[in-house]
Amino acid sequence: MKTKHTVNISTFSTTPLRNTKIPTSDPQAGLKLTEIFYSLQGEALSAGLPTIFVRLTGCPLRCVYCDTIYSFTGGERFSLTQIVEQIQSYPCKRICITGGEPLAQPNAIALMTMLLDLGYEISLETAGALSVQNVPIQVSKVMDLKTPSSGEVDKNLWENIDYLTLHDQLKIVIADRADYDWAVAKLRQYELDKKVGTVWFSPMFEIDERKSDVPSIAVQLAEWILTDALPVRYQLQLHKIIWADAKGK
Repeated sequence: MKTKHTVNISTFSTTPLRNTKIPTSDPQAGLKLTEIFYSLQGEALSAGLPTIFVRLTGCPLRCVYCDTIYSFTGGERFSLTQIVEQIQSYPCKRICITGGEPLAQPNAIALMTMLLDLGYEISLETAGALSVQNVPIQVSKVMDLKTPSSGEVDKNLWENIDYLTLHDQLKIVIADRADYDWAVAKLRQYELDKKVGTVWFSPMFEIDERKSDVPSIAVQLAEWILTDALPVRYQLQLHKIIWADAKGK
């Protein structure tokens, strides 16, 4: 389970938006990598499915509700071949390339192409501030639109909408009514529901890692599925999380 961290955007007022040592188009230089791990996808259309996560280092944005601030800096550079070898060590053909912002490193495109050639199913989580034009069409793009409360609404690259297909998804994180009204206006203005397969309105909330109402069997079941590499989709009953067992909900 991810822990949501609220970030004070002023913290980064003197921090460069992007590490200029990260972007490269030389395949031999590889990619700056924060982590590779095997878990259950927690959101979007592939939620519940065992997935290999490739988290790249660096991001040009500083959203106030970011839950992966540890990926902004650090990391270790690996060649594309080394990354593919790590991926192949897991019993899964489903990959999520995430960050940070994966597209901040041009070689992310080269990695996607290599993995597609090897028969992997790929989704790309991107903030929508960098062009998705060159992302292979076979990759399912899960692209954010940043709302006013994010602190990065001015970074939305609206021409990206022209490169989305029904194979892709849009995610809008909503923190308040102003965000909601903004999102509805953009939904109608750009007819977003006709551009992608799914438009997600996602509420912004935090989890206190010291407390959890999730029963132990929920954690155990997730671990059992991953260990046995089962061809099933894991899910929690969202209506119980939102309304408990209230009648009529």
